[in-house]
Amino acid sequence: MAAHNELGRIGEELAVEYLEQNGYKILDTNWTYQKAEIDIIATKENILAIVEVKTRSRLDFGSPQDFVDSKKIQLLVKAVNAYINYREIDFEIRFDIIGIHKNKESFVIEHLIDAFYHF
Repeated sequence: MAAHNELGRIGEELAVEYLEQNGYKILDTNWTYQKAEIDIIATKENILAIVEVKTRSRLDFGSPQDFVDSKKIQLLVKAVNAYINYREIDFEIRFDIIGIHKNKESFVIEHLIDAFYHF
């Protein structure tokens, strides 16, 4: 596995662990619909949290969350619509980003709640 893929996998595992420790129930990970993938789908207090995880080894080119662009948001919204129809879910939906970056031998996790709104 390529180093960047391994880093991404580690980041998603850390994000799941972080969410569970903060009272979220994980419903699905890496859920795909057509060309879109939702990294983590979780619930907490009747809110469906759609979580995009971005992991970087360095911050030289910006924060991990800076790499969620409008095209990614459009794909996420399309996938979420399919997911809620498929699962027949009736929750308030929220889009979060978990940005993770390596800091020497550990990782720093930043959870942005309501990071963007669908349009």
